[in-house]
Amino acid sequence: MQQKAPRRTRERILELSLRLFNEFGEPNITTTVISEEMNISPGNLYYHFRNKDDIVNSIFGQFEKEIDRMLAVPADRRPNIEDVWLYLHLMFELVWRYRFFYRDLNDLLSRNRKLELHFKQILAHKIKVARQLCEGLRSTDALEATDAEIDALATNMVVVATYWLSYEYVRNPRKYTEQQAIADALARGCYQVLSQIGPYLRGPTRLLFEKLAEEYIKKIK
Repeated sequence: MQQKAPRRTRERILELSLRLFNEFGEPNITTTVISEEMNISPGNLYYHFRNKDDIVNSIFGQFEKEIDRMLAVPADRRPNIEDVWLYLHLMFELVWRYRFFYRDLNDLLSRNRKLELHFKQILAHKIKVARQLCEGLRSTDALEATDAEIDALATNMVVVATYWLSYEYVRNPRKYTEQQAIADALARGCYQVLSQIGPYLRGPTRLLFEKLAEEYIKKIK
């Protein structure tokens, strides 16, 4: 049988660094720690990456590609409330996979100009997609809101989603890495963001939202 080619050292460094940054926080991890965990010399690590910022930027490049693929509304039809629900699920799962960016956001942006510029673009793109989803619901009379209300709603949805994991960490830092606690935290985040749309929904979409919300509330109690 043909054996799989071993992962390249560069890919292994990025994978390990992401895990360490997520578990211990990016400011607490040095290139020395990474090379020791990898069981390679610092010189070998520096052959692949100039410094820790180079590692962070490479991980951010992966994150950007994934989020660009995700941030899109249906092209062949008008979006519905289930599209919003799915979008939030996928978004929170992605945020969790790259959670150190969100947990250490202020510190990272204060010393990394590339992240500062690109994260602003990501936030703007998230707000744009949230607005398009709300406008799609309004176009089918499933949502009743003015343009100004939709603008505020889209911004509020992104603000809550962006800082939700930080809020959950403050609530219960000792259980932050437990699998069930993680699942519950992400579910609460989805519900909390979507609940902002609830008061604007009308007709069958409102009823469907209430059904979905009831199922979620049972799961996270």
